[in-house]
Amino acid sequence: MPRSFRKRDQRVDPDRSARRVSGRGTLSTADEELLRTLYAEHAGPLFHYVLRLTSGDRQWAEDVVQETLLRAWQHPAAFEPARGPARAWLCTVARHLVIDAHRARRARPAETGGEALEWAAEQTPGEDEIEQALQSWAVADALRALSPDHRAVLLETYYRGRTMAEAAQALGIPLGTVKSRTYYALHALRLALQERGIEP
Repeated sequence: MPRSFRKRDQRVDPDRSARRVSGRGTLSTADEELLRTLYAEHAGPLFHYVLRLTSGDRQWAEDVVQETLLRAWQHPAAFEPARGPARAWLCTVARHLVIDAHRARRARPAETGGEALEWAAEQTPGEDEIEQALQSWAVADALRALSPDHRAVLLETYYRGRTMAEAAQALGIPLGTVKSRTYYALHALRLALQERGIEP
């Protein structure tokens, strides 16, 4: 005789599972008991069944078992005695989940490794290179619009990669002057780039 998780006189509310999933309802003690009973009686055997279906992929099998039990919780009417054994329903749902996942993987193109993508990027010039060249020209034009003092500070600190102290020594000016010129040069460069339609 199939085991039932629901009392015979308990009525099935079709909106009940929707309330549970959407968060509008609360998990009642009967629902908690149903979940605990489902897990205690069926999770182990269901996991071993799904593990065979997933060719030994434990993580995928765990995900399938979790999704199966979630669907069982969402569809409590499936455990009515007239519908047959609960484990048969759970195994059918799990098998369908594995089949759906397998079909989805086959429908998707195969993933390629990072080296293949890098090689393809090197072989074909794309919009990124053109966009980068256009931005480089706009930045060079914006740099030419700066004062010679501001341009010199930015060239030392950003393009030559020097620290503020090294830039001060190379330019022959005090460190504080380098810091203030850098601040105002960056502000002026930002405005010049915005005038040329580039958001820094």
